[in-house]
Amino acid sequence: MLVVGNSIVSEDIKDVKFCCDISLCKGMCCIEGDYGAPITKQEQKIIKNYLPIILNYLNDEEKQEIKENNFFDFDEENNLCTRIIKGKDCVFVTKNEKGVPICAIQKAYIEKKIDFIKPISCYLYPIRVSDYGEFSALNYHKWNICKSALILGQKENIPLYKFLKEPLIKRFGEKWYNELLEQIEDFQANKK
Repeated sequence: MLVVGNSIVSEDIKDVKFCCDISLCKGMCCIEGDYGAPITKQEQKIIKNYLPIILNYLNDEEKQEIKENNFFDFDEENNLCTRIIKGKDCVFVTKNEKGVPICAIQKAYIEKKIDFIKPISCYLYPIRVSDYGEFSALNYHKWNICKSALILGQKENIPLYKFLKEPLIKRFGEKWYNELLEQIEDFQANKK
């Protein structure tokens, strides 16, 4: 366990090798699960503001779902999350030209139509952050659908904390990330 700022970081985050291989997994983390992606109230407002643009990237079924039931829902613990359709697919999932699922929010961001890449819970996945008032806990969410990411991460020797550098900095800041790096380097030096 590492303590970085006001965060407790699971050692899996430094030890697990991980690199998404979307060509093999086909974005299954966006189309499997009991609930949609966790979102904050701020993200809910941002998505609502950009919804007219994001809708342009969705098919009729997803548009209808949002029109009838909105784009958000609540999980079993009453936390905000994106709505799912067909009992599993995130309402913002669409397919790219190769038929691979892609986030409509992210697609709009890539095409520079909006300045919001996607909910931080998606951006950080497979790291899950639990907030407990003054501190947060970061844990690696192990899911069998990410097996190809583990294989590629091992092959390329990419630790999870390096693979997710950008979203970790976005969520916690560069100072926090540099402190994480220092602790990992110290840990590795003391291990030798």
